[in-house]
Amino acid sequence: MEILRVFNNNVVLAKDDHADEVILTGRGLGFQTKPGAHVDPTKVVRKFIPSDGRDPDHMAEMLSCISPDIIQLVTDAMQASGLKELSQNKPMLVMALSDHVGFALQRIKKGIAVEYPLQAEVEHLYPEEYAKANELLHALNAKLNDVLPKAEAIAFALHLVNAGFSSGDLTYTYTMTGIIQQMLAVVESSCNVTLDSSSINVGRFITHLRYLFVRIHQHKQLEGDERSPIATAIMQSYPEAMDCAQKLATIVELRFDVNLTDDEIAYLALHVYRVAQQPKVGSKNRQ
Repeated sequence: MEILRVFNNNVVLAKDDHADEVILTGRGLGFQTKPGAHVDPTKVVRKFIPSDGRDPDHMAEMLSCISPDIIQLVTDAMQASGLKELSQNKPMLVMALSDHVGFALQRIKKGIAVEYPLQAEVEHLYPEEYAKANELLHALNAKLNDVLPKAEAIAFALHLVNAGFSSGDLTYTYTMTGIIQQMLAVVESSCNVTLDSSSINVGRFITHLRYLFVRIHQHKQLEGDERSPIATAIMQSYPEAMDCAQKLATIVELRFDVNLTDDEIAYLALHVYRVAQQPKVGSKNRQ
């Protein structure tokens, strides 16, 4: 491989054998070298392949601010906690987690404590990611003598959720979390139900909302030239759920400045109908 740009002693931008631009990290990899030189493969610790049209120079600039040891620590911990595939296929996730861990260790060293106020929301909305985040925290602390506090699992979980948006910025994920909570409250109020977060239907609904936001973020809503027959059938069969789904669509419009398609609203209605079958507020179980 040929070096295209040296960012610091540990990070370089290079061209691989397929003429693709890749970011390489490794201690001393860029020391006393320059563009046009060949990469020393024995010094390469990690290769990042820019994806989703991301600027390689920007990614490399971010990586140049992160210690190679931290990147290796996070990569090893991800593999040890069952996140090997993500560590290989989501370079932005590795970068975001490494950057977070690096700053967390700096804060701890300076005696600065950080509180994460979203624990209830994360446990409720993202149980799978939260469970994986705790495993990741355990794997990291196994190498760090348990210096990372338990609350860091909340931040790790949000980064895992955020990986679905291929972004290192958690802003969209924070917004999405708040909107999901708001939408669940609207369903409870409109349908006069108390939602059980552990139920299958509520879990499916939350998953549907998450992927809806991914589609909105990627400008790939469900739609065709005309309303699909399935969407038409849903709208006709569940008028009350459709009224609630329209309210949810209004929330999306106000928060994201995006109008949902008829198909998206119809599928929201279908999920609303399913979760609305739970016991009504104040009702008692009868034998």
